[in-house]
Amino acid sequence: MLDTPGSADDVEVLERTIPYDGYFRIQAYRLRHRRFGGGWTEVMTRELFERGHAAVVLPYDPARDRVVLIEQFRIGAYAAGLAPWMIEAVAGIIEPGEAPEEVVRREALEEAGCAVTALEAVGTVMPSPGGSSEILHLYCGRVDSEGVGGLHGLKHEHEDIRAFTLPLDAALARLARGEIVNANAVMTLQWLALNRARLQRAWA
Repeated sequence: MLDTPGSADDVEVLERTIPYDGYFRIQAYRLRHRRFGGGWTEVMTRELFERGHAAVVLPYDPARDRVVLIEQFRIGAYAAGLAPWMIEAVAGIIEPGEAPEEVVRREALEEAGCAVTALEAVGTVMPSPGGSSEILHLYCGRVDSEGVGGLHGLKHEHEDIRAFTLPLDAALARLARGEIVNANAVMTLQWLALNRARLQRAWA
C-alpha cells in the first residue's frame, strides 16, 4: 500500500539560506520528503523565487459586454523569446496588511483608470509551484468601460501601461489564436466565458 504524504510533517528542511535579496528574493533549501512508495527521498537542493503574493482582476462591463485589458513590457517574456509587450488582466502585489480585494480595486484605477463597483471571486492558484511561492487571488470586477483607455501606471515604479477595451467575444478570439498568453488573462477570460450569462443577470 502506498503512503500518502501531504502535510508539513512529511518534509524535513535541513538548511535554508537566502543567497539573494533584492527587488525579489531567492531562498535555497536543502531538504528531503517522504515518498509515495515509502521511506524518504535523498537530500536535495531546491531554489525558491519569492516575490510575494498578488491579486488579479479582469474588469468587465456587463452592459456593453466588454472587457478592459492592459498591455505592458515584461522582462520574462523578452527573455523567453516571446513578444515582450504582453496583454494582461490588471494585477498588483499584496502589501502587508492588505486584502486582495483592496489591491484589485486600487490597481484597476492605477493601471486602467476604471473603478470596480462589484467583485466576483474566480479562484486562488499557484502559477509556478515548482520554483515560486507566489499565490494569485483571481477576480472579475464590474466596471463601466465608457471612456476607459489610454496610458497609465506609476512613474516611480517605471510602469508604462496601455489600457484598452474589447468586446468579450473579440478577446476570446484573440485568446483562441494564441495572441494572449499571460496566465492571469488566460484564466480570467476563460472563467468569464463560462460565467458571462450569470454575471450579466447578476450585474444588470
